Amino acid sequence: MDASADRKFANTLARGLGVLRAFHASDNGLTHAQIAERTGLPKPTISRLTYTLCELGYLSHGGRNDRFRLGPAAIVLGSVAQVAVGFVDRVSDDMQRLADETGTLALISVRDGDRMMLVRTWRPVSASTIWLEPGHRIPLHGSSSGMAFLAALDSERFDALEPSDDMAEFRQEGYDQLVAHGFAIAPEATRYSGTVNAVSVPYFSDEFGECVAFTCGATPADLPRARMQNEVGPALHRLVQALEHRTGRMPALSRRG
Repeated sequence: MDASADRKFANTLARGLGVLRAFHASDNGLTHAQIAERTGLPKPTISRLTYTLCELGYLSHGGRNDRFRLGPAAIVLGSVAQVAVGFVDRVSDDMQRLADETGTLALISVRDGDRMMLVRTWRPVSASTIWLEPGHRIPLHGSSSGMAFLAALDSERFDALEPSDDMAEFRQEGYDQLVAHGFAIAPEATRYSGTVNAVSVPYFSDEFGECVAFTCGATPADLPRARMQNEVGPALHRLVQALEHRTGRMPALSRRG
């Protein structure tokens, strides 16, 4: 469904928020041209939006040739949001331990439209770089994170996505895997990337009102299917089960109906 066609939808607000979402954790500021490239909006529109966001404190801009950076208002908003999502901090030490023990990038992602957005990542101490960073978006259809999310999504919300037959099959495959094993691995034929292997488990978050996905991923060489099935998947499942027990949450699949 195209939300922009809804008369209640505020397109200008959506474009302004799109500018804020264009910033990544690794960016050292962005130029007008870079913001335009990432958002797909024309430069005159970007100019008006960045001026307004600067006036409101959501962006900062030091001078004529300086780059735009997130401003104090955006930083405060992010801090409030981080505090509100308490389960992330509660599980942080466990996710770091899992990343170190398995040599994988551990992460939590949430649905963002037709994609899953990474909200927190934990890299193993043995890795020199973070392969993916918070704010990165991956497809719902084709990722293990998306598969775990879709598998636990109730039918009404799933139908609202106007899914294709292929997505419905993808969702059912995820459900079958979660029932049988407690974790989901996207089939190679539907995987959005051949350079990453990943395994995911859904967790229902009251803060978001729907499931999020806990995931561990690495290159196929470091994380072959046998490791996903026999080691990493079960360990991730146990971690999420322990979190559900501590937070008093029911298993994600129990809410699907």
